Amino acid sequence: MTERTGPAVAPVRAVARQAGAIAELLDVMWEQDRNDGPPPYISVSQLRVMYLVDRENGIRMRALTRLLGASPPSITRLVDRLQALGFVERRPCPDSRREVLLGVTLAGRRHLAQVRGRRDRLLLQALDSVPCHQRAALAEGLAGLQQALAGHPMLRLAAEDARPEVSGCLRHRRTP
Repeated sequence: MTERTGPAVAPVRAVARQAGAIAELLDVMWEQDRNDGPPPYISVSQLRVMYLVDRENGIRMRALTRLLGASPPSITRLVDRLQALGFVERRPCPDSRREVLLGVTLAGRRHLAQVRGRRDRLLLQALDSVPCHQRAALAEGLAGLQQALAGHPMLRLAAEDARPEVSGCLRHRRTP
């Protein structure tokens, strides 16, 4: 990868910093909302696991560990807690008896829908004070950023982690 240099980079860096600052504000706001929402309360780490398992239904535990950049024991503990809540299920991997596939349960999907609904309401409140022309520009810019992030190598499964289509298994990819 080449390093960007020159005067054209300064505006891009400013946008990156602004996006990072917004992400930090959203983290704080959503953490406060998490404490006000109905139980069960799940940690930010558990929520990240649920997002990835929901996005990559049928993901291998090993792939989840790689995507999160965490140790296998810590991911196992997170999944254990989510499974105890009834939000995530483990299934045997059809092509490897040593591996486990993960899926979000119906209860987990309901919980994610509640979390996302509360977040949408908070964002709608904030966006209500943004002028219409700025909202349109924001929507266009965010769509481009989402597309760029979705294609980022850090958020992709490694080739050895992507499972082949197997009938009767969990395979069905969600789009963000």
